[in-house]
Amino acid sequence: MGYIGKTPTPAALTASDITDGIVTSAKIADGTIATADIADSAVTKAKTTGVVSDPFRNIIINGDMSLAQRATSKTGLTNGSNGYHTIDRYRFSELSAPSFAFTQSQSTTVPSGQGFATSLKMDCTTAQGSLGAGDGLRIQQRIEGQNLQYLKKGTSSAESLTLSFWVRSAKTGTYIAELFDNDNTRYISQSYTISSADTWEKKTLTYAGDTSGTLGNDNAESLTLNFWLASGTTYTSGTLGTSWHTTGANRAVGQVNLADSTSNDWYVTGVQLEAGTSASDFEFLPFDVNRDRCVRYFLAVGKTDGQVHNMVMNGYLSSICYGNFQLEKKMRTTPSVTFVTTGRGLYNNGASRTINSLGASSCSSQSIAFDIGGSGWSAGQSLHLNNTDQTNGFCQVSAEL
Repeated sequence: MGYIGKTPTPAALTASDITDGIVTSAKIADGTIATADIADSAVTKAKTTGVVSDPFRNIIINGDMSLAQRATSKTGLTNGSNGYHTIDRYRFSELSAPSFAFTQSQSTTVPSGQGFATSLKMDCTTAQGSLGAGDGLRIQQRIEGQNLQYLKKGTSSAESLTLSFWVRSAKTGTYIAELFDNDNTRYISQSYTISSADTWEKKTLTYAGDTSGTLGNDNAESLTLNFWLASGTTYTSGTLGTSWHTTGANRAVGQVNLADSTSNDWYVTGVQLEAGTSASDFEFLPFDVNRDRCVRYFLAVGKTDGQVHNMVMNGYLSSICYGNFQLEKKMRTTPSVTFVTTGRGLYNNGASRTINSLGASSCSSQSIAFDIGGSGWSAGQSLHLNNTDQTNGFCQVSAEL
C-alpha cells in the first residue's frame, strides 16, 4: 500500500486492537502455539472444565486418612509395635530397640478449606532425647509391584514420581520422605522443612525415575513410602541420597528427632504419589471406593455393620460346627484371621449354646471357614453365629504387605 507524504511509524499490534471473535481456532495453524507460549497463571481450573484427568492417578491408598477399620486411636506404640494399628494402609515402623513411645490416632485436625475431614496424628508420649545408632521411626505405606509397572522402573524410560501432602507439627525443622525399592534394596530421599509450629503446610517433592532395578510384577511389596520421624546415625551419617542409591547412611540425613519431647506431635493428610514431575490436585475418591481398596488388605469383620450376624453354621458333630464366610472382596492373598472379642453368641433352636473354641481353617483370598468347638447341639443340626460386639467386631482378617 502506498502513502502520500511520510510513511507512518510502525506500531505493535496489541490485544485491545483485536475484536473478540476475530481469532478463531481455524485461523491458528496446528503446532504454532507451544507450551512455552502459555504463562503458568493463564491456565486456571475454570479454563479446564471438561478436561478429564487420569483416574486413580494416586498410587497411595487412603491418602485422605478417612478409613480406620482397626481403631481410631492406639497408645503405647514403641519397641516391638511394628504393624498396622489405626488408619488403614499406614504402618507404624520402628527400627532397632528404641525407648520412645507414641500414640497414633485418626484426628479431625485438618488444613482449613482443603476438603479433608481427617488426618493421621503421631503424638510422642515417652521421650527419647538421645537415639541409638540404629534407632528409627517411620510411617509407611507399602505398595504392590503389579500396581507400579507403568512407572517403567529399571528402563531408560523410567518415570519420575511426585509426592504431595499436607503436614503439621509442633516441632519445626527438617524431615525426610523416602521411597524404598524393596525388590532391589535401593533408596531415594527428599527433605522438607516444617517452618512454622502447629501450622498446616503443603509440601511437594519430586523423585527422579530409576533406570536400574525393575519392580516385580506380582502382589508382593515392591515400593514403600517412608515418612521418617526419627533416625539414628546408621541412617544419617552420610549425605542425603536425593538420587537412587544403596547406602544406608544416606537415607535420612538431617531428620529431626520427633521423639525428643512429649510436646512433639506430627500430622499428615492429603498424601498423593503420582507419575510425573508436578503435583495435581488431590484425588478425592468416594468413601465406598476407598473402602473397597482398603478391604483388599484388611477387613474388620462384624464391626459396626454386623457382617457376621446370624451366620449359618452346620453341626458336623455334637461338639464341632462349621460355617463359611464369603469375604466382601478378593483379598491380596490368603489372609490371617485373628479373633479380637468375646462378644459373640452361638444359638440353636432358640437357645444359647456353649462355645469352647473358635478358629478359622481352609482360608482363601475369597472366603474363610470358621470352626467352633462346643456343646449343646446334635450332629446334623443347623446353628447360627451372632456377633454381639459391633464396636470391636468379630475378627480381623489381614492380607497386609
